[in-house]
Amino acid sequence: MKSILEDMYYGNLRPDESIKSADPRAKQLHQEVMMLMDNYQKKLAAAEFEEIERLLDLVGELNSMHAAAAFVQGYRIGALMIMEVYCG
Repeated sequence: MKSILEDMYYGNLRPDESIKSADPRAKQLHQEVMMLMDNYQKKLAAAEFEEIERLLDLVGELNSMHAAAAFVQGYRIGALMIMEVYCG
């Protein structure tokens, strides 16, 4: 069994790819997004739909950056909490 440190070193630790929401609304929201995307693809010209896809890609990148920053901040807060427990 590999250690977490080895997984980090080899780039195998990707929490953003293995997270599944525990919120029961997540599946419903995903289905709704897919339905809307399908509707837009049918209604719009190819170039217009590509613009929407590009917009969603950019929003996804921003969300990923935010999630990474939140992950780092959460880790820092956790480390500070541990320091406070041990150091007072």
